[in-house]
Amino acid sequence: MTRESAISRATRHFDEGKFIEDLARRVAIRTESQIPESRPYMDVYLKDEITPAFTRMGFKTEILPNPVAGVGPILLAERFEGNDLPTVLMYGHGDVIRGLEDQWRSGIEPWKLKQEGDRYYGRGTADNKGQHSVNMAAMETVLAERGKLGFNVKFMLETGEELSSPGLQTFCEQHKQRLKADVLIASDGPRLSAKRPTLYLGSRGCMNLNFTIEMREGAHHSGNWGGLLANPGIVLAHALASIVTREGKVLVRELMPDNIPASIRKALTDCQPTPEPDEPQIDPWWGEPGLSAAEKLYAWNTFEILAFRTGNPDNPVNAIPGKAVATCQIRFVAGCDANTFIPILRKHLDANGYQCVEISMARKSFMQATRLDPDNAWVRWAAESIRRTTGAAPAILPNIGGSLPNDCFAETLGLPTLWVPHSYAGCSQHAPDEHALGSILREGLQMMTGLFWDLAEDRHP
Repeated sequence: MTRESAISRATRHFDEGKFIEDLARRVAIRTESQIPESRPYMDVYLKDEITPAFTRMGFKTEILPNPVAGVGPILLAERFEGNDLPTVLMYGHGDVIRGLEDQWRSGIEPWKLKQEGDRYYGRGTADNKGQHSVNMAAMETVLAERGKLGFNVKFMLETGEELSSPGLQTFCEQHKQRLKADVLIASDGPRLSAKRPTLYLGSRGCMNLNFTIEMREGAHHSGNWGGLLANPGIVLAHALASIVTREGKVLVRELMPDNIPASIRKALTDCQPTPEPDEPQIDPWWGEPGLSAAEKLYAWNTFEILAFRTGNPDNPVNAIPGKAVATCQIRFVAGCDANTFIPILRKHLDANGYQCVEISMARKSFMQATRLDPDNAWVRWAAESIRRTTGAAPAILPNIGGSLPNDCFAETLGLPTLWVPHSYAGCSQHAPDEHALGSILREGLQMMTGLFWDLAEDRHP
């Protein structure tokens, strides 16, 4: 009954195929939160798949309604072992993005797990079923090896994360006392690189915006009206070009952070993004001049155009469209007030003659930015545990480039937040052909088993 024997048990659990069996069942449940018809599958996932797994581990479970009507429920599993023991809040999400069945390449599909070499294809393998399955299996391994965890656990699994987690903050506020803990330990998002274990401490915020120009009803023949009617597509293109250059530098400087704190800059010197050969390669000329790739991704704000539509792109006709719409996105770091973004953009567009452009939120809510100090004692503890297991120091990111509802835990619940991702940037999450790497899942199971073992061995703050 040692740390090493527990990690060996975890390795066998993966190598003998038991972990993959569990993941295959979970992938097969179509928990697409963005499709209303898939709403019943959320109940199936929590009630028929996840609840029995926690019950086997001696957890008490309860499935609670989401405070927002129409959004899937939230499962809370709790195991209490002692008042004098540390308490860990854990988090995951059982919903996935749309399956997009018709866009997957031949031979693979979203709802059937399939292995090809080191890759396991299926919707949710990376985001997030594979990741919370790793953490659940690691706890089960420690229980099997030691007969107890040696700490208390509150595991929250929501089913609305792909909708930007509506209701989650209210849920945390309503159940603040019940969710009280010493630390959050969770897994989502990608590693810095596929081969390097990673620990991140927060996330950038995310706000999606619609920019719309509606000049007139309908389209009008360009042979009769060309040169006489303003083209909303052209006007909107120029309006967006006044916000960001063709090299990706944001021109509206009020949208940017004042600076990069010295502690963050120092932490990122050891965290340069390194794409795999089959991943997109970095364009060094793109983005904020003078910043490293890591600083651009983890310590700065970006403005992206996600979609641009005018006329009928699928079947263009010889007519001047009456309307143009662009959906854009601002990713932002801690310290920036997202509530100021629309007023800042409104002022900028008006000053540059684009009063005709309307700005609105593309979603009802947005995710806030959070960041934990890399020198926090919990961070040092987790990094040392991962180093003991893997033999290598993990990359420590103050926050990831993407967005998560970490503000619910860091701000509403006031917890230090540790995220140990079990995926990589090339996993095709949110796209066809989503997959997880078996090597990362296997190592993740080893790391989390070691982490949970150490948590009970007085190796924590």
